[in-house]
Amino acid sequence: MHTIAQSLSHRITIHDIARELNLTTATVSRALNDHPRISTETKRLVQEKARQMKYRRNKLASSLRSGKSHTIGVIIPSAQMNFFGSVVHGIENVASNNGYSIILYQSEETSALEKKAIETFLSARVDGILASIAKETVDFTHYVELKKRNIPLVFFDRTNEDLKVPAVVVDDYKGAYLATEHLLKNGYKRIAHVAGPQHIKGFRDRLNGYKDALKANQKKAEKNYIYQGNVSIESGKEAVDYFLKLVEPPDAFFAVEDYTALGVIKCLKERKFKIPDEFGVIGFANESFDEHITPALSSVDQQTVQMGKEAFNLLMEMIKINDSKSTVKEKEKIVLEPILCYRESSAGKKA
Repeated sequence: MHTIAQSLSHRITIHDIARELNLTTATVSRALNDHPRISTETKRLVQEKARQMKYRRNKLASSLRSGKSHTIGVIIPSAQMNFFGSVVHGIENVASNNGYSIILYQSEETSALEKKAIETFLSARVDGILASIAKETVDFTHYVELKKRNIPLVFFDRTNEDLKVPAVVVDDYKGAYLATEHLLKNGYKRIAHVAGPQHIKGFRDRLNGYKDALKANQKKAEKNYIYQGNVSIESGKEAVDYFLKLVEPPDAFFAVEDYTALGVIKCLKERKFKIPDEFGVIGFANESFDEHITPALSSVDQQTVQMGKEAFNLLMEMIKINDSKSTVKEKEKIVLEPILCYRESSAGKKA
């Protein structure tokens, strides 16, 4: 009989465990997979010996046998945004509890890296893909191809409705409506919006929520109070430069997301304006830095951890439907409620 020390000199397999315990490899395999026909005592002995011998499952071989890798691919636009890190935290939490691992890939807001991510995932034989669309992506052929190949796919946060892909999102329209209404209630009269790329549905919904909140309060959504930005600090700064050149500049800014809002605040402070006394500012995403800048930034929380959990669960439903070749239709969309986080930046003008 081989000793444990000898066995450790090469990669431990179920054959080594079987030899140590004088069992068949089939019995060891079933015990490790918690097969109901194997006794509790045998399972205990096998699992204890496997730990003792530092046995590691060959995931590739297992996936080739079962057709399942128990791995999913996750595409995020940027790891620099705490928002996406928080969503990934939610995904990982539920994935781990379900025996899944994730491969994380950031597109850096480019379509080219988004396509490369998908190629990487397919090579790794992932069971499904979760994705948030890059702001530069306007050609969605790579996602259409996934659908044609029947690869389970779920979007989160950033979606495209034309693709008819199941998604988990926050109610962007409602969040924008409430943010704009909040500025109006706090006495700001001329509210501008720094928008995001309009081919992304969430950003389009935020623009519409802003417009409708103004209309509901008997205010016209002026075209010159809408700046087409690109979701960045620089975009916020450029927007302020544009707005302050108007004959009648706005007195408040609703930014499409928090990095844009940070750019707005930085530019206003560089010009020695007082926030919120002279200008109000509110963003969207509730990034981790919001509470730690001066003034603290008001924002809309998108329930990021919950978004990640819901996205994973929705993907699992699709994988199960695929496995069973069921005709059951998967859910098309899960919409989370936005949570308003009011802080100093939108507190209103002093009397």
